[in-house]
Parts: sequence; C-alpha cells; structure tokens
Amino acid sequence: MLYSYDAARIGGLLLWDLLVEPFVEFAFMRRALVGGSILSLSAAPIGIFLMFRRMSLAGDAMAHAVLPGAAAGFLISGLAILPMTLGGFAAGLIVAILSGLVSRLTIQREDSSLAAFYLISLALGVLLISLRGSNVDLVHVLFGTVLALDNDALILIGIVATVTLVGIAAVWRPLVADSLDPQFLRSVSRSGNVAHLIFLTLAVLNLVGGFQALGTLMSVGLMILPAAAARFWARSLEGICGLAIVTGLLSTYFGLLLSYYLGVASGPSIILVAGAVYVISLLAGTRGAISSRLRSTRHRTA
Repeated sequence: MLYSYDAARIGGLLLWDLLVEPFVEFAFMRRALVGGSILSLSAAPIGIFLMFRRMSLAGDAMAHAVLPGAAAGFLISGLAILPMTLGGFAAGLIVAILSGLVSRLTIQREDSSLAAFYLISLALGVLLISLRGSNVDLVHVLFGTVLALDNDALILIGIVATVTLVGIAAVWRPLVADSLDPQFLRSVSRSGNVAHLIFLTLAVLNLVGGFQALGTLMSVGLMILPAAAARFWARSLEGICGLAIVTGLLSTYFGLLLSYYLGVASGPSIILVAGAVYVISLLAGTRGAISSRLRSTRHRTA
C-alpha cells in the first residue's frame, strides 16, 4: 500500500513538472499562455463564421493583407505595437473593401480579387520591411513571437477579444442567417450587409491582434483549424463555437509545452497541435468524418 502511494506521488510530481512547472517558473511562458488563450476566445468564433460563409481561404488572404500596413508602422516606429497595429488594421480593411468592390464592379469573383490583392500585399510588406529591417525583423512580423508578448501586447489582445465578442453578440442573429441562408435574409431584411461589414471588420481586427503573437502567416491558423476540427464533432452552432474555443485553448497550452521541451518555434508549434487535432477529428469525428462515413457505408451494405 505504501509503495502504491509513493508511486502515485512520484507520478503526480512528474506530471506537475512536465505540464505545469514551465508556466510556474517562467513569466514569458505565462504571458504566452494568457495571450494565446485570449486569442482563442475571439478567433475561434470568427473562424467558424469564415468556414460557414466559405471564406476560410479569404481569411488567409486577409491575414497577408495586414502585412504592408504593419510594415509601414514598422518603418515609422520600429516594432512598437500601436503603429503596427493601426497600420495592419487599415491595410486589412482596405484590401477587404477593394476585393469586394472589384467583385461587384467587374466580372472577377471575390476569391480571385482577394488572391490578387493578397499577393500584392505580401510582396509589398516584405519589400517595406527589407528597406529598414533585418531578416530577424521579417521573421518576427511573419511568424510572430508569442514568447515575447509583453503587457502592452496582452492589453491589445484583450481589447480585440472584448470588442469581438461584443460585436458578434450584437449581430449574432443576422450573421447566422446570412451565413446559413443569405437569400432568405435578403428577402426579409437589409441587415445582412451590415452584419457582413461588421464581421469583416472583426475578422481583420482579430488578424491584427493575432499577428502580435503568431505573425501574419500563422494568425489565421488559430481561427480556421479549431473551427474545422469542431465541425466533425458538434451539431449545433453554439456547440461548434464552444468546442472550437476549447480546441484553441488546448492547442495553445500543448503547443507551448512542445515548443518549450523541443526548443522549436512557439507559434508554428501551436498551429501544428491544432492541425493534429484537425487530422484526428477528420479521421475519427462523429459527424461526417471518415470513420463515420465508413460506418454508415457498412450499415447500408449489410
């Protein structure tokens, strides 16, 4: 009995050392965990609506569109948070609005115009950073430094999450209707266009907040991957939202641990953990995943 107690105590201490000690011992790990967790709360719902509106790749394009504005802020004041944030937000909104105008005024569809503007934005942003910065600065902007988040960055991310959650709550019903049945909403109300504009603004705002931690290339990952994984498990929209947030939180936690123990980049580690959850959900999820489709096929042939 005493041996079993000692073994359990040693096992508990080992688990504590592996799973908790890095966050207790190092302040930068705690700040990274807080920042990533706050991002998960706001980015996951945005990702769900991007998915239902078939705009997942558009979200990736808008993430790259943030780059030239952030680069302009970098040219003015270096890696200061506020100028880069304001510049990135303005650039992302401009690209989103321009792509929408092009799709309405020309024969080109919105996905094509977004792809064109995204390539232009990416090239322009890299060019601007190379005028004054180094390769280290470029990597910082493209891939983020979640382990270097300071109090100002956490405050910014917290403001972004608060505005996002309040904004989504304010336009929840028209946003859901516009995502699932836009023709019906247009027939009974004109609120769809307003909801779409507010949603695009919130999406760009989250991408701007996310690039402080994950960079412009990785920030969209915390939006799309948890939402896509949750789709294979939950039925209701609220359930998908809750599961996507939990997935984002767990991806942040285990991604930071993976980065800590392997000594690899933290942002990509978080996204890779979220990607692993997506692959597992794709294979073993209970709703529309490969395993469930195979089971239904066997039932029909039996």
